[in-house]
Amino acid sequence: MTDFTSAKPHRKSWSLPDPWSVGAIVIAGLVLAPIVSVLLIAFNPTENIWPHLLSTTLPRYFGTTLVMMFSTGLLAAMVGTGAAWLVVRHSFPGVRWLEWALLTPLAIPAYIGAYALVDFLEYAGPLQTALRSTFGWQTARDYWFPEVRSQGAAVIVLAASMYPYVYLLTRAGFREQSGCGHEVAQSLGAGGWSRFVRVGLPLARPAIAAGTAIVMMETVNDFGTMDYFAVQTLTTGIFTVWLQGNNAGGAAQIACVILGLVIFLVAMEKLSRKKVRFYALSRRHRPIQRLPLSGVRAWLATALCVVPVLIGFVLPVTVIGEHALENMEGFVARGLLKAFWNTLTVGGIAAVLTVVAALFMVYGVRLSGRRLPQLLAPLTTIGYAAPGAVLGVGILIPLAASDHLLADAVEALTGNNIGLILTGSAFALVLAYSVRFFAIAQGAADSAMERVAPNLPMAARSLGRDRLKVLYEIYLPLMRGSIGSALLLVFVDCVKELPATLLLRPFNYSTLATRVYDQASLENIGDAAPAALLVSAVGLVAVALLARANR
Repeated sequence: MTDFTSAKPHRKSWSLPDPWSVGAIVIAGLVLAPIVSVLLIAFNPTENIWPHLLSTTLPRYFGTTLVMMFSTGLLAAMVGTGAAWLVVRHSFPGVRWLEWALLTPLAIPAYIGAYALVDFLEYAGPLQTALRSTFGWQTARDYWFPEVRSQGAAVIVLAASMYPYVYLLTRAGFREQSGCGHEVAQSLGAGGWSRFVRVGLPLARPAIAAGTAIVMMETVNDFGTMDYFAVQTLTTGIFTVWLQGNNAGGAAQIACVILGLVIFLVAMEKLSRKKVRFYALSRRHRPIQRLPLSGVRAWLATALCVVPVLIGFVLPVTVIGEHALENMEGFVARGLLKAFWNTLTVGGIAAVLTVVAALFMVYGVRLSGRRLPQLLAPLTTIGYAAPGAVLGVGILIPLAASDHLLADAVEALTGNNIGLILTGSAFALVLAYSVRFFAIAQGAADSAMERVAPNLPMAARSLGRDRLKVLYEIYLPLMRGSIGSALLLVFVDCVKELPATLLLRPFNYSTLATRVYDQASLENIGDAAPAALLVSAVGLVAVALLARANR
């Protein structure tokens, strides 16, 4: 007979979390901390000016941001999608080099494109000067010319700089489509435009939506272009309320509005294709064959692809290059070499730390199998969606408070004043860059690990290798290309980042991006040109390597 009274209740055994799980949770916490900080500051401001903002400037900031966001997204989507369809589907003069030339605007930050466009089109610029000389006009009253520093010009500059996000993703979407569907549509009498609208466009919709969402988020993040064209958006409002109004709580409240807007964008992009699925129904995937164009149509296709390259790349490089040649002494000007060194060191350190942290977290989440790290990992991608100005608010205020507490504690214990270690150095910049671009490194590491056959690490474990050696000896050699690309992309984005750098840089500390902004905001394009060329050169190297990787 069984003695049930002596039976002990079953207790669930639980063990301490392994270091990989703890590390993944800590990294995720550091990435999410600035976002949480913004929310805490916004809901507990020292001086609540939310009613004042709501009744005065906030509606204007919000409305202008929406107009800029949707206008830029629509124009970039039209240019990027149309160019991708032309280079994938048709053969025309110059299509081979245009396929890669269409990526070159990625090398030019939007604010540099803004400086170049204004310099070229303004009253004293070469275009209007040539018009007055040709037609004998004496003053601006003798002819009409569109306003250069306007909201419409800002939309054109931003779209010309960022349409490659749509183009790159959409081109891949078109290339992955099977030629069978297009051949069936053609056999049923569908012309070129009908095949594009009814077959190509619906199948590429997820890629177009993803690229357009990136463009719209980057438009919300932009500060340099908006400030130069005097367009008042939510991001410029953060600078105005915080730096000019000296109200950090109000800046955090505006930052929360931006966060809500960005989260809404991401959610809508995902919901728009939640129930949409496309499958290849044929056993053999037949790639789309380029259809040759001839005559006027061929040259029109070439022109349509050349125009965005001219506006987004050729014009900025030509204008800035001309100013740089006229001001060769600017390359040896005081402060440029230091700014260049600061850019390389801070961007390089941030890129390495970001990629290492992303690799550790992705590997840790895979090893742990625990629920919390798996839930936190997707949330860390919100850093890329958060504009640099939002991260600046979320990092600088708590970091400055911690810095003062640390300095006071050390002085009380030792009598020595160590100064501000965290905010007085480039630490805040490295942290902001790492949080802002962590999603890039995480996505690269995650997709690269997915491609490693699981039997390889299992075999290494069976041969006595521990987890760290499996990562070092199995994963890293197979992920070398993805890791290199992630390092490069994060570094280039750090070089181009302006809003977070302006807010978080220590006193008398400049990078190439801030040096360009400081000089151009004083209408001194000549002194800004050398730094602008260096920023563009770094971006161009990245674009060349990106194009090579996407052949």
